[in-house]
Amino acid sequence: MQRRDFLKTASNLSLTLIIPPFLSACTKKDEQLAPNGKTVIVVGAGISGLAAAHKLQQKGFTVLVLEAQNKVGGRICTDRSLGFSFDKGASWIHGIKRNPITALAKEAGIESIVTDDEDVEIYDKNGKQYTDKVFDKAEAEFRKAVKAVRNAGNTTDSFKTVLNNLYPNKVDDELWKYMLSVYLEFDTSSDIAVLSSGYFDDDDNFNGADCIATNGYDLLTNYISKDLDIQLNTTVKAIDYSNSSIKVTANGKALNADYVLVSVPLGVLQNNIISFSPSLPTPKLNAIDRIKMGTVNKFILVWPSVFWDKKLQYIGFTPNTKGKFNYFLNVNKYSSNNALMTFAFGDYALATESMTDSEIINEIMTQLRTIYGSDIPEPSSLLRTKWAQQPHTFGAYSFVPVGATSSEFDYLAEEIENKLFFAGEHTEREYRGTVHGAYLSGIREADKIVDLQ
Repeated sequence: MQRRDFLKTASNLSLTLIIPPFLSACTKKDEQLAPNGKTVIVVGAGISGLAAAHKLQQKGFTVLVLEAQNKVGGRICTDRSLGFSFDKGASWIHGIKRNPITALAKEAGIESIVTDDEDVEIYDKNGKQYTDKVFDKAEAEFRKAVKAVRNAGNTTDSFKTVLNNLYPNKVDDELWKYMLSVYLEFDTSSDIAVLSSGYFDDDDNFNGADCIATNGYDLLTNYISKDLDIQLNTTVKAIDYSNSSIKVTANGKALNADYVLVSVPLGVLQNNIISFSPSLPTPKLNAIDRIKMGTVNKFILVWPSVFWDKKLQYIGFTPNTKGKFNYFLNVNKYSSNNALMTFAFGDYALATESMTDSEIINEIMTQLRTIYGSDIPEPSSLLRTKWAQQPHTFGAYSFVPVGATSSEFDYLAEEIENKLFFAGEHTEREYRGTVHGAYLSGIREADKIVDLQ
């Protein structure tokens, strides 16, 4: 069972999937129309902005995309410095059935494999492997606990508070800490101490397996962005929508458009990187303040040779500290590279951002040596992420914290005066925190603009 499916099953949610129209980056069905004389500025070249820009251009709009970074893709970013692809941000297509990203990824040349979450061996802090019987029993109990938290959840208590009240004897259970971080904190990017008990999993998901890109997720956004007018290294500082023509100030210059689509991450809005005139409506400002950006950090290590089981997809570990390098993806299973990818979740994800590379390697190796013995070699290379410190995102993806509700995502998605529009994973209530959610939000906003003509 895939991680996202686990939580939906535990909560007994049965939401109806409504799939917006499909977009192909080089579609034959939607041939480009003659220019209609209308201009759109898209702020941000992540997948939501690119999807919208492509569709609007196909519909006859003159579109300009402004991107602060020196590349397109936003949180889809691939590092190939080690000679193979390390996706620092998005890695998976979550639920390949009816997911619009599935076909687009194939068109873009992305190679992928199914990752089986059940293909895992899990070890305790002393290096002893949990038996299937022990783990299956714990997982069944945990599934019931997630459902119980969902039923007792509210806006004022965190997931952790409700869980500990319901199951006080499980507070220090190491297997439960493992499942809390790998199943819940991974998918929400939040620590359970601040995650809403009432709205932690009321989103939706596509059916089918999860697939991980093996040759770089950035092929997708590079593909969608071709033939678009994109200005990189261009930071938008102000948007004035007080007149019929909207003025966008970027790199000290003023640009004008009939419509503006803001597709920057929630963290950029929260840090007031862009000023708006007039000020944004109060409900939207409140939503910007209430919904939070979480952090999941990734670490990939390379060794001269493989010392772990090559056949395994995942290796689990249950340390005392929740979220601490407790989940390892075997990169060697789908490549010739002697590499493991591991993660930091919840509060520990934030703690790693102030740690040196040497400290990170030491902590990871301490745990691996507990499993495989003291003779395993030191890694030859390390790559890592620090998403909370990333100045163009300020986090990984959005979640509902204590005090908020998922209706805030709807406020984040609302357009203003039919000329200022907003897209991004944080505006897609049903599919927040995902690539397909961001993509669908861009199509949604492009459709709004098209419908105004």
